[in-house]
Amino acid sequence: MRLTVTSAFVLAALSAATATAAECGPEKLGTARTLMLKREGAAYGTNQHSALPLAKGEVVLTFDDGPSPDNTPLVLKALADQCAKATFFMEGQQLRAYPDLARRAIAEGHSAGIHSDTHPHMQALSAQQQLDDLKLSRAAYHAAFGQEPPAYRFPFLEETPTLLEALKQANITVASIDLAINDWIPEDTTAVLADRLRASLDKAGGGIILMHDANGPTAKALPTLLQVLKDKGYKVVHLEWERAK
Repeated sequence: MRLTVTSAFVLAALSAATATAAECGPEKLGTARTLMLKREGAAYGTNQHSALPLAKGEVVLTFDDGPSPDNTPLVLKALADQCAKATFFMEGQQLRAYPDLARRAIAEGHSAGIHSDTHPHMQALSAQQQLDDLKLSRAAYHAAFGQEPPAYRFPFLEETPTLLEALKQANITVASIDLAINDWIPEDTTAVLADRLRASLDKAGGGIILMHDANGPTAKALPTLLQVLKDKGYKVVHLEWERAK
């Protein structure tokens, strides 16, 4: 059987993920459970909506703005090293530019949604421009993964009535957040990001964590951030969605 370049890439990533999984043990952060969600126009994240059905001390790892060829591989390695699964909210423009990297994330057991096409301030756009951006990001996701995206995170968390209604009609879940580490400042150090994570966890007690895999300081700090979660006794819950029919 002749493999395409993409197929070979995915198989190699799956082999690596399987090897890593075999090395998981109690010393790793790990993934405590998977939460399977319906494909529906729901909305989660207490920053703006209702909470996911999580227990106290459970967290969901999410990353925005990728895939980034410079930083996403570092994030994937850190996650694999700790046997932790995450959800990546990907920009359409990045999906078009780096589809193999996006597929690698899925092959390694993570899940993915969309995060607009070009990360605009939606509230500054006309209704039609908002819908056009959504259409482009959905098309990019479909081209990369062969199915409709199950979830959407608004850029800057700036929701609009136009897109909320469009996402509901398309059975695409809106993913807001419960806590963040404000990791978009280029000068941030690992120590600063770790301190922000500790403070946010102490305040929220768990939930959906927003990070950015396109951000260099975050990618560098992630091994430390995951260790913070383990040291504080948090359990990782991985989000998955039913496959599109």
